Amino acid sequence: MMFVKSYALGSRVLARTGCRRLPAASGIYGVYACPFDARAQTVSLWRLLYLGEAANMQDRVLGHEKWPEWRRHLDLGQELCLNAALIFGNDDRRRAEAAMIRQHEPPCNAAYRDSFPFDMTTVTTSGANALMSSGIHGSPDRERACTDLGRVGGRW
Repeated sequence: MMFVKSYALGSRVLARTGCRRLPAASGIYGVYACPFDARAQTVSLWRLLYLGEAANMQDRVLGHEKWPEWRRHLDLGQELCLNAALIFGNDDRRRAEAAMIRQHEPPCNAAYRDSFPFDMTTVTTSGANALMSSGIHGSPDRERACTDLGRVGGRW
């Protein structure tokens, strides 16, 4: 018997480069390369670099070992931006993170790109996540079973 789990993730942009505004709470987070428009004081999502999960997202990102790797992916005029979605429970966080990594294949993630060790999982997204698909389906099948069912627009 296969257990199907669904998640609805509402993301909002919480920080440009710094991560003090990330919640000190359980969830998954995305790290992006973003051009910054100094005149308008806005950023635009350009490329998803990394997806992670943590019991305390703020602490995890502040001390993350991948900061140098993330910065190497920035072009001139870009900076790192972060967003987050609250998910409680270790297994639920890992499962949602795995489904998102499997679908989007961020360049700074290695785990879950070629396998999905969970039962069928559906993730829908909303909010500030223009580079993330909605209706992500993760499946334990050996063949790639994630499907992009459409883009969800988001503004920062």
